[in-house]
Amino acid sequence: MDVAEAVATRRSIRAFTEQPVETETLLSVLEAARMAPSGCNYQPWEATVLTGAPLKALQDVLLASKPDDPLEYDFSAPGQVDKYKQRLSTLGAQMYGAMTIGREDVDQRNLFSQQNLTSFGAPVLLLSHFPKLMKEPQWSDVGMWLQTIMLLLRGEGLDSCPQEWMGVYGRTIKAHLGLSDDTLLFCGLAIGYRDPDAPVNNFERERVPLDDQVRLLGF
Repeated sequence: MDVAEAVATRRSIRAFTEQPVETETLLSVLEAARMAPSGCNYQPWEATVLTGAPLKALQDVLLASKPDDPLEYDFSAPGQVDKYKQRLSTLGAQMYGAMTIGREDVDQRNLFSQQNLTSFGAPVLLLSHFPKLMKEPQWSDVGMWLQTIMLLLRGEGLDSCPQEWMGVYGRTIKAHLGLSDDTLLFCGLAIGYRDPDAPVNNFERERVPLDDQVRLLGF
């Protein structure tokens, strides 16, 4: 698989099979991802990767817990602006529509949302964290590292789902893992093999036209 195909076929998978992820493959991906770029070569990313009994133990804790109050960071602020709110609404309509869950079916929507806590059945969960002293440029570096991992996973035939949802339970996760409160729990990354027949993995994804986001000058 070349890079362009990896980019085109990567999507946020929300239904995984039970097929295990080989440790050697995962370590190979993480080893290669060390070459992701970072300003000043700070390499701010850190992670804890769980599978098996440790993953189940964390999920049991999360299912019995409530979200942080207040949250350590807000990932929903753009939703206050109309054009970004519309993109979120479009995604929701496409995703829930694929699963034939209506807007009025609050119980089914809540049940699906709760699957975030078990990473949609993925056999591996990478939890991305880093020292709180890191600022916006380093957050961007961590995003590039995560994207590098996701594309390398596609190259191995694996799939993923980045989960900012895990940040909503940041303090609970840090306490469970024994991480210092000087650490920010950024997000999760569910890793495994997609269920190719699940409607939630097959709806058409919408992106805004390139002209809405990029200006070309001097071309």
